[in-house]
Amino acid sequence: MRDLVIVGAGGFARETAQLAGERLLGFLDDDPAKQGTDIDGIPVLGGTGEIPPGARVVVCVGSPRAGGVRARLVARLGLPPERYATLVHPTAWVSASSCAGPGSVLLAQVVLTASVRVGAHVAVMPHVTLTHDDVVEDFVTIASGVRLAGGVHVGRGAYLGSGALVREGVTIGPGALLGMGAVVTRDVPAGEVWAGNPARYLRARL
Repeated sequence: MRDLVIVGAGGFARETAQLAGERLLGFLDDDPAKQGTDIDGIPVLGGTGEIPPGARVVVCVGSPRAGGVRARLVARLGLPPERYATLVHPTAWVSASSCAGPGSVLLAQVVLTASVRVGAHVAVMPHVTLTHDDVVEDFVTIASGVRLAGGVHVGRGAYLGSGALVREGVTIGPGALLGMGAVVTRDVPAGEVWAGNPARYLRARL
């Protein structure tokens, strides 16, 4: 049954659409140039305020240059948690002791090994490994190839760039951003950008 809409029609939304398959009604996007068109053969039905009654929703917007946009859009929609779908690619592996919250998307080859907690509206891109006792709070984006050792805590709205490696027991503060390939061996404060090997402070996240 077609019972799902994706809010957004950019790259992350298109990847999620391939996972959603026949459940998908279409995209919703506030860009007038996209409305009424097809993207990858999937219709853009209208703006983000035009959610069909009863349809499940996933919000698939955001980039490292637009921190907080997913949280702001979810707040504007004002939907109860039960309206949000949790999508897990069939090649992902989520252990029996792990879980992911409403509105979260786990793409291909993601692994949650043991007692991993992924919050609501989290984007987990392909080939990510989250190991024992990791906690990922709401609205985090984890780009492809990220590896978290055990007991890592990722704060709300953080962005972990492609290929980042995080040492066991480290805390990534809310709203922080890790650059591509960062090797993180110590705690990263909230709202800061860190990159390099070993990762170091670059600037505040705008």
